[in-house]
Amino acid sequence: MRRTLEFLILALASLSAAPASHAWGCKGHETVALIAEAHLSLHARAMAFKILEAAPIDPALSRYCKEPGLDAFADASTWADDERTVKPETAPWHFIDIPLGASESSIPKYCPPDTGCVTSALAAQLAILRNTQSSPQARADALRYLIHFVGDIHQPLHDATNNDRGGNCLPVTFFGKAPKETNATAESYSPNLHSVWDVDIIDQLAAGRSPRQLAIKLNEQFHPREAAWQSETPNFKAWAWEAHRLAQMIAYGKLPANVPLETPIPSLQSCADDNHISTRLLQLHEDLESPYQDAAAPVVEEQLTKAGIRLASLLNSLWP
Repeated sequence: MRRTLEFLILALASLSAAPASHAWGCKGHETVALIAEAHLSLHARAMAFKILEAAPIDPALSRYCKEPGLDAFADASTWADDERTVKPETAPWHFIDIPLGASESSIPKYCPPDTGCVTSALAAQLAILRNTQSSPQARADALRYLIHFVGDIHQPLHDATNNDRGGNCLPVTFFGKAPKETNATAESYSPNLHSVWDVDIIDQLAAGRSPRQLAIKLNEQFHPREAAWQSETPNFKAWAWEAHRLAQMIAYGKLPANVPLETPIPSLQSCADDNHISTRLLQLHEDLESPYQDAAAPVVEEQLTKAGIRLASLLNSLWP
């Protein structure tokens, strides 16, 4: 179920594919971090910035997201996507491929011990951050991974697949923009369902707002529900299953054309696999317009906000 190989192919082949491989896109991840910042305790905020400033991001690292004026915490939110171009072995840490139709009890089988997945990566990085004997660089990187992976696990298509790499192999038309092949060998198309959830739905609902403005809007919008989310005990598997159900009910379930369930393939490497999955799904002619946006946008808004609140609660519990 790994997407590592195709990520490398796409990264080398075309920068235009980058948004599809950055969960939630730049604006989404930055919004999650800014929501979290607004809910950090004074002590947790001081500790987070102390750790990040003790081992800053390598200035030589090529950064895809370039939103100006971000502080170290918000800027850290997109670092893990850039870092995996240097450390491709971390690519599987960003998702867990739970097949559509799977049971909640089967989640562990979809997190291979040899590669890891988002649930195991969150647990591992949290352990590093908790350990005061870890090096300053290890703790800073662990915090950056946590900021990013909490965002990733709340993106429904990072917790679900139909042999389509979490929707990356499901070409769609989005508000008149038809899918075009971006990589003939891998049979990749853009837009695809994953990229629409990463970037396009957020851009539509943001209506020109900056990440900071969007964070303020969502904080106000979901204020009545924040206390309930803050009181939860962090449970990474539960977060993944919650997002998986949203993927099944909304991301796939609200598509205009019914997508048949594929028999899960454990070693899917590209959109050319599973008898040319993307080419077959292209024939569905999925055309996403206002009805789909109207169904998806509330889910995206809630998941972004929930991710920010849960991230803050996690860090507040570390540094009460």
